[in-house]
Amino acid sequence: MNIHEYQAKQLLAQYGVAVPSGEVCETPEAARKTAEELFAKGEKLVIVKAQIHAGGRGKGTFKSGFKGGVKICLTVDEVFQNATGMLGNVLVTKQTGPDGRLVNKILVCSAADIKKELYCAVLLDRTTSTPVIMASTEGGMDIEEVAAKTPEKIIKLLIDPAVGMMPFHGRKLATALGLKGELIGEAAKLFLGLYKTWWECDASMVEINPLCVVTRNGKDAMLAVDAKISLDDNAMYRHPDIQAMRDLSEEAPLEIEASKHELNYIKLDGNIACLVNGAGLAMATMDIIKHFGGDPANFLDVGGGATRQQVTAAFKIILSDPNVEAILVNIFGGIMQCDIIATGIVDAVKVTQLNLPLVVRLEGNNSQLGKKILQESGLPIISGDSMADAAQKVVLELKKNK
Repeated sequence: MNIHEYQAKQLLAQYGVAVPSGEVCETPEAARKTAEELFAKGEKLVIVKAQIHAGGRGKGTFKSGFKGGVKICLTVDEVFQNATGMLGNVLVTKQTGPDGRLVNKILVCSAADIKKELYCAVLLDRTTSTPVIMASTEGGMDIEEVAAKTPEKIIKLLIDPAVGMMPFHGRKLATALGLKGELIGEAAKLFLGLYKTWWECDASMVEINPLCVVTRNGKDAMLAVDAKISLDDNAMYRHPDIQAMRDLSEEAPLEIEASKHELNYIKLDGNIACLVNGAGLAMATMDIIKHFGGDPANFLDVGGGATRQQVTAAFKIILSDPNVEAILVNIFGGIMQCDIIATGIVDAVKVTQLNLPLVVRLEGNNSQLGKKILQESGLPIISGDSMADAAQKVVLELKKNK
């Protein structure tokens, strides 16, 4: 689950991470009021930031022609004008795709006097199965670009989860980033808050980019100028307060519907729908469809213990995509029983009155019984003897119908 920047900053602030002062606003009038309050407190610059689940906002363009989803303002009137240009309009960035995202909220906050930009993130190192803190002196840039061009500028620090992050870890990172004097202690405290946010919120990633050295009251200080947090969906039952931060307007309608049935669904641009059990098998299925000249329309993992009702729901979700012209079901029965899946497929075909080519490959637990159920159903279901055979058949059926 992703959350907005302003929500990420709220969580970080709870764990002692310094963030800019400001408020989220849904109207230009509210933005004006917040700006007035900030300027009255002595702020010289105020920044207006569109709140969508995508990066590259500053370089983005609104479909209305208004340019930039991040604006630095000198006056209250500028804040109001920029808020008017953003709210209720669709912002297109390199991460949104051509459709863009509708901006319903903006963050109006103080713009710090930045002296230096750094990068910091906490995530899980899947190689060692331990938390890792990544930091770099190259703040404000895409970390992927830094990794590709100057990997030596990325600092990695593995944390023993049984012990957790200790103050000396924070000081070690601060020193490696070239910080000196009082900034070392302040940065160490910030890194500890960052790690605690990641650990206690069950996040998959917490990223601050840029993490800045700023001037406050004539002294240098650390400030999380921008923040991004991705959370583990499977752990959100433990965090109803964070679950309440979910913004359904930022998610695809079919993905929202799939989540109601505990299905993992991601819409793609192709025309061959996939229904598979297991994320790895689903990825392999999409690859093999591409290998034989087709284009997958979705990633859909029904999990290891799908019920007949879930299979029917999965078919309905698949058929809600107007681009779908054929369906490939690829099931390997381990915990999953192929006969239950086969019964679910028969039910789904009847309920949805399916009239598209359907190829089914069943292998593993009770696969022969499952195949028998499909054969005796009297429905025009094409059987695949292997994953490759099923992929070839679904691509061939699609070409026949064209």
